[in-house]
Amino acid sequence: MEDMTRVKVREQDPKVRATNFEEVCLGYNEEEAVKEASRCLECKNPQCVSGCPVSINIPGFIKKIKERDFAGAYDVISESSALPAVCGRVCPQESQCEGKCIRGIKGEAVAIGKLERFVADYALEHNLVKKVEAPKNGIKVAVVGSGPAGLTCAGDLIRAGFDVTIFEALHEAGGVLVYGIPEFRLPKEKIVKKEVEKLKALGVKIETDVIIGKSVTIDELMEKEGFSAVFIGSGAGLPKFMGIPGENAKGVFSANEYLTRNNLMKAYKDYKTPIMRGKNAVVVGGGNVAMDAARTALRLGAKTTIVYRRSEAELPARVEEVHHAKEEGIIFNLLTNPTEILTDENGFVRGIRCIRMELGEPDESGRRSPVEVKGSEFEIECDMVIMSLGTSPNPLISSSTPGLTINKRKCIVINEESAMTEKDGVFAGGDAVTGAATVILAMGAGKTAARGIMEYVNKRNQ
Repeated sequence: MEDMTRVKVREQDPKVRATNFEEVCLGYNEEEAVKEASRCLECKNPQCVSGCPVSINIPGFIKKIKERDFAGAYDVISESSALPAVCGRVCPQESQCEGKCIRGIKGEAVAIGKLERFVADYALEHNLVKKVEAPKNGIKVAVVGSGPAGLTCAGDLIRAGFDVTIFEALHEAGGVLVYGIPEFRLPKEKIVKKEVEKLKALGVKIETDVIIGKSVTIDELMEKEGFSAVFIGSGAGLPKFMGIPGENAKGVFSANEYLTRNNLMKAYKDYKTPIMRGKNAVVVGGGNVAMDAARTALRLGAKTTIVYRRSEAELPARVEEVHHAKEEGIIFNLLTNPTEILTDENGFVRGIRCIRMELGEPDESGRRSPVEVKGSEFEIECDMVIMSLGTSPNPLISSSTPGLTINKRKCIVINEESAMTEKDGVFAGGDAVTGAATVILAMGAGKTAARGIMEYVNKRNQ
């Protein structure tokens, strides 16, 4: 009888991993990967590919795994993805490729994400790099931001023969992969740095500590430094708050700041970086970033509670991340909304006042709107509050670049087919255009922009 269940992936024990920052998921070994790959039906009309934002030939690379041709599997993936070791770890496969897997109708979908991770890790271990085949064309393109959108755009352009320079505002390349996602989900030295180094080996130049809009403007890049096109992939790093009393208290953080201090500045290694190690932490929000912040606070010694105004069914975080958080001991206080952050006489957080919610009619997005339950106020004792309510693009680039148009959410407006903004030769994609979204969607935007830049340059040179 056919086995309808996937090969279980090995993980650190929850009680052990809750005390360290080592990777939670240990991945497949060769035998496990081949066994799981053998579950693929090699569909003639593979729906999994349509569910992938970068259109990886999924049956193609899985077939190579079945044949134990792991280098060949990497070649197949590399045709579409510049960051497979990242995607194999942080993509929401359950709602994308695996969500469309035929295997999943009567059993469990093929573990496409875990197989991609296996192939990518094999490639890193064996120093496999997809070679550049196109001759150099001498055309300079600037990429603003070294997150997933920027790295993907740069990777596609360098392989097409362009001269690519990435400008990064921080001191380390990687964008949200470095500062936003915790070490226990995405190791920096082992994975992110190596993926960046692969691009540099292909010829991509990376200049760090360059703030576009202050150090140099986009107009100056094009008019004085000879770049024929610019791609803006600067992300969305401006945190949102609720606007409730007490948000300026000592001990209130945005998830963005909290994770940046811990990830990029290595606070978890006890480097001399100011970070609060609370005894009782409350994280407000229900997305993947909220899970990351909560699980980080737990590892730094805090009893941690997630407060979210809808029910578990509406949690926007990945099912896997919620499952891992629960296993590690995170408390979920759902159908709950903060109304005030309470402070002591010295201005430090001492608690958070909340009100119970119930779900009413669906809102514009189809989710049922939460409604306050009168008279249900209560308090949670805590000494630290982390706000994880989403982010928006920093307006520095748009305000310093005449000709760029932004919408009411401060996101850059583009032509969706070409990714070009209303300013000639300037393209944009990822969170700077959509607001905070997933790594894989940003990568898809980077690929679209790379194609748009190639077409734009070709037309100009005709």
